Amino acid sequence: MRAAALAAVLWLGACGEATVLPLRADEGVRPRLAEPVRTLVPTVNIAPAQRWPAGTAPQAAAGWKLSNLAAGLDHPRWLFVLPNGDVLVAESNAPKRPADSPGIKGWIMRLVMARAGAGVPSANRIRLLRDVDRDGVAERREIFAEGLNSPFGMALVGDRFYVANTDAVLEFAYRDGQTKLDPPLRRLTELPAGDINHHWTKSLIASLDGSKLFVGVGSNSNVAENGLAAEEGRAAVWEIDRVSGSKRLFASGLRNPVGLAWLPAAQGAPRLWAVVNERDELGSDLVPDYLTAVDDGAFYGWPFSWWGNHADQRVTASDPRRATPVRVPDFSLGSHVAPLGLAAGRLGGREGVFVGLHGSWNRRPHSGYKVVFVPFEQGTPQGLAQDVLTGFLDAEGRARGRPVGVAVDTQGALLVADDVGNTVWRLAPARALP
Repeated sequence: MRAAALAAVLWLGACGEATVLPLRADEGVRPRLAEPVRTLVPTVNIAPAQRWPAGTAPQAAAGWKLSNLAAGLDHPRWLFVLPNGDVLVAESNAPKRPADSPGIKGWIMRLVMARAGAGVPSANRIRLLRDVDRDGVAERREIFAEGLNSPFGMALVGDRFYVANTDAVLEFAYRDGQTKLDPPLRRLTELPAGDINHHWTKSLIASLDGSKLFVGVGSNSNVAENGLAAEEGRAAVWEIDRVSGSKRLFASGLRNPVGLAWLPAAQGAPRLWAVVNERDELGSDLVPDYLTAVDDGAFYGWPFSWWGNHADQRVTASDPRRATPVRVPDFSLGSHVAPLGLAAGRLGGREGVFVGLHGSWNRRPHSGYKVVFVPFEQGTPQGLAQDVLTGFLDAEGRARGRPVGVAVDTQGALLVADDVGNTVWRLAPARALP
């Protein structure tokens, strides 16, 4: 019965609606924006999770050498590189969410997500990988922390290590070279969670001076269909005082801000940047997911509008924020690409960011399922994103892997967490990059 219901939904969701924009027209600083498309059943175009057959791997762009830092992991989602070169991997998935998407629609969506490889239980731990001889393969694997609650973001400031669980930021003592954390010293601050907890991941980054932590908190819905009260404190980036644990809303209207990174600005201090997953069910060509600078006090429109002041007619609730000026995002990554990982780095002598695109479910044809590099000039994105790691989809449209977190290790190599392939891939420059 479940298989029949899923097949019917997939068939209905695949009928009639598909992208009409030219290839890559919805990307860049000035993306072309289509008209919204509403259908009785949302477009559902899942790439079934098949994992990597023996002897296969993603395809690295010219100038990169791909290796397997560690395989056989348990749903690796997020990465953090310690100063001594150890790589931390959050093996994590969604917690129990009894009130998230109840009813037939929610049941169907859970079946769909399970087909995409997102239905496994959370290991609730952080694993440490140590490449002793620096050959691109981790010889040592240790359980760095366990008994966590859907951990995701990580940060280190001096001798204090921080983990963003789905419901709180925890503070631990840390010593250089340590392979296992002692129990947490304290719960630094609580984070929005609860029985819905629709976007459960909580990203984390420290300020450059170490005095603050910044946390990305996603929305509790697609477009506030659970009511605005359920969105209190969500769809936002929070600033946390590292000493007191007190927090304040830093920026809002960001449906699901996941990866966070600091990048130099053309003038003044470096700026905080984020990649954001936008809303669904407005057609294959809407809404563009994006990369943007996150400025103090800025409002980015969710749920009332998208890409600036394009009103979402599905949201009718009155709210004072409707009168707030809306900040237009800086750079479109394309519609439904699901950007998650974000890391500052360099490619071919240019500074920019690497972005892990987890991949679409609400678009025909598929989009995302790769790692790209967005070049910057004078502190802003320029041109179009460049492919760095591809091949996550096979010729039949099955997902052999899905990229999530990205990080740059102490040797300058790019690390990619693959939560379907249960692998951390490593890309090292094989020669002078073009």
